[in-house]
Amino acid sequence: MADSTAQQIIDAIGGAGNVKSLTHCATRLRFELVDDSKVNKDALDHMKGVLGAVPQAGNRYQVVIGGTVAQMYDKIMSLPSMAKVGSGSASADSGSGEMSNADLKAAEREKGIRGKNKWVDNFFEFLSDSFRPILGVLLGASLIIAILNVCIACGWISSETQNPTTVFFQALYKGVFYFLPIMIAYNASKKLHVDPWLGGAIMAALMTPSFMSLMNTTWSQTHCHEVMGNTQCTTTVLGLPMQLSDYSGNVFVPLLLAGVLALVYKGLQKIIPDSIQLVFVPFFAMIIVGILGAFLIGPIGIWVGNWLGIILSWLNSHVPFLFAILIPMLYPFLVPLGLHWPLNALMLMNIQTMGYDFIQGPMGTWNFACFGTTAGVLILALRDKDKEMRQTATGALAAGLLGGVSEPSLYGIHLRFKGIYKRMLVGCFAGGLTIAILGYLFPSHVAGATVRGVTTTAFAFTSLLTIPVFDQMWVYAISIAVAFFVSLFMVVIFDYRTPEQKAEVKARVAAAAAEAAHETDANQNAVLYAEEHIDDNLQPGDKPMTPEVMDATADAQPTTAVLAPVEGKVISLDACGDPVFASRALGEGVAIEPADKYVYAPVSGVLQTVAETGHAFGIKTDDGVEVLVHVGIDTVKMNGDGFEVAVSANQRVNAGDKLVTVDFNKVKDAGYSTNTLMTVLNTAALKAVTPVVNFDAKIGDTVIKIEH
Repeated sequence: MADSTAQQIIDAIGGAGNVKSLTHCATRLRFELVDDSKVNKDALDHMKGVLGAVPQAGNRYQVVIGGTVAQMYDKIMSLPSMAKVGSGSASADSGSGEMSNADLKAAEREKGIRGKNKWVDNFFEFLSDSFRPILGVLLGASLIIAILNVCIACGWISSETQNPTTVFFQALYKGVFYFLPIMIAYNASKKLHVDPWLGGAIMAALMTPSFMSLMNTTWSQTHCHEVMGNTQCTTTVLGLPMQLSDYSGNVFVPLLLAGVLALVYKGLQKIIPDSIQLVFVPFFAMIIVGILGAFLIGPIGIWVGNWLGIILSWLNSHVPFLFAILIPMLYPFLVPLGLHWPLNALMLMNIQTMGYDFIQGPMGTWNFACFGTTAGVLILALRDKDKEMRQTATGALAAGLLGGVSEPSLYGIHLRFKGIYKRMLVGCFAGGLTIAILGYLFPSHVAGATVRGVTTTAFAFTSLLTIPVFDQMWVYAISIAVAFFVSLFMVVIFDYRTPEQKAEVKARVAAAAAEAAHETDANQNAVLYAEEHIDDNLQPGDKPMTPEVMDATADAQPTTAVLAPVEGKVISLDACGDPVFASRALGEGVAIEPADKYVYAPVSGVLQTVAETGHAFGIKTDDGVEVLVHVGIDTVKMNGDGFEVAVSANQRVNAGDKLVTVDFNKVKDAGYSTNTLMTVLNTAALKAVTPVVNFDAKIGDTVIKIEH
């Protein structure tokens, strides 16, 4: 039985022994590896059920699964070979015994693998992991808000707060945002290897009715005032002034609180005996961090959030054009690095302090530019009959348009094809410019303020379902539509792949079609055989042969050998220097280090492809063998300089006919490899394709043997 996808992923990642730890977010498996050079990225990229693979710094690797990532994680962790990974240890490498996580990380730092900016990397990883586990509930809450707004707009339910139905449904999403600080404190503490319940409990203490009652001005020591629409009060506790604020929905306070808790918690573990740590570490941590949280950390978190909000609000008020364009142009670069989380935190802070947010509107244009490029990729995949990319793009587009989740598109497609960013950024700019112009001409009026831009009073994932949560909804809808369709048309018109990548797709589709046709022919022959000889007493090994098949066989002699197209040393594709050819994505074959300037036809047949630049030729023999001759690596970039083509497309050639004359010295001077690569594109449809390597070939020597 074939291995499961879970086992295939572990095999491609280098085996269970290469895995130090495995976690997952909303769409991705997040591996920390012993040695990332053991990863078979090509196998992951073309694996069914996997949307893409993304290497990261410090031997980290991400495998994009999509919405079923949690189930895939469970399947992987249930594999017998992964039994020891969850316990925090993994084999460093074969034969070296086991090392602890701490030892492995120390070894990495010694070797400099993690890089000079490991503290910056760790900070943003901490920030990201504090939010990732709650993405699902945030998404669910944002959809409730969108549906509730639609129901109110259509008059199906009343918008009056006294209406019990409205109040009930509002409570469903408000609970998520009200208690968000507790959730973040839990996740952040867990990330810092501190008891997460302790972090959540301390944050919850600052949100209890008892703590909130200190803001009541009936206390003679309490005095309150308004700051950016947020009530801030001061009272006296332990003889010291304590600034009080409503921490519901705040994100900066729990992050700071978790950082201080980690220092205190680990410090207490060092000085308190192991036998009594269970009781006294939490006890002293709650007292110390609780007091620091109320007197110092909470006010600092409020101050940081307020001032960041003031700065962005000033930009949106005074240079709205720049702000509206800058946000969607920056997001494509922030999201892959995890640097978008501070902006997400500011959105929540804006809603909590001012009652509305002005960042999500421009951000939505980036999201829909992202989804538009994915839609363009899907259209090209349908045109090219590329089943693999069609499945990836369909899943990513559904996750984006319905869920507002950009990671499947970003990691499954965009970061695999670097040229796609050029197309997407045009859509980002067009959408940002549209929202800047319309937002300026038709300002938004919310919470007693006039804002030149699109605003929202709720944190929402920007999808089709959440369009109703935005004020000036029509402005937002037009802007995201512009971003979407401009990106889509840019991809469809200009494509997003290099010539080599398009050739790879064509070869993969052709191979799949040939294999399917081969299976169909075999099935048809079996049927004919059964119909014609059902009553015959045939001898074992007899094969049916229809008149059509006999005629075709008589006309086309089987191709059993592919000859050397150029003189030189024949080497394996593994050593050719091109990862695409080495992966056999373009079929089995050989590479030749050329010793002459003339390149000849390796088989007789029709030239189906002749590259204008003279670097590639595709020949199909009469019996259907498809051979690709690729002169040099990346030589397409020479634009034909140094290549003198002697043939044209659709021309019939015989084995030994000259295809092109190449100035290989000019190729070397341009910095490109001269290795001439030759593969059988429809290898999968043939019985056997065997390369003959490690010898000096002359023109006419057999370098590939073929069995039908």
